Amino acid sequence: MGWKFKWVSSYGSDFNHDFHVSFTKDEMAGEVEYNYAKGKFPSEEAPGLSAFIKEGGAVFHTYSAYARGLDILLGAYNFLDMAPKGRDEDALPWSMAWVRRHDEYGK
Repeated sequence: MGWKFKWVSSYGSDFNHDFHVSFTKDEMAGEVEYNYAKGKFPSEEAPGLSAFIKEGGAVFHTYSAYARGLDILLGAYNFLDMAPKGRDEDALPWSMAWVRRHDEYGK
């Protein structure tokens, strides 16, 4: 896409656990910390975004966003929010229960 900055993956590291966006099954048996609060969480993975800058030899954490703070990255949410019922989440067990991986939808 012509971007001039490096993207870095957290795959295979403890990063997601350190920033409280991935949880083990044992952790999920109790309360987990997500979005600066403790509570039950319905999934082993949660949405989150972090930004860093490297100056000299030091790395600085400059920003993190979780949950609804990431809506701007998913354009579909902006359209859903303008619909008469919005995202229509009232009857769902949690706000993003409608999101599924491509192989998790029924016929």
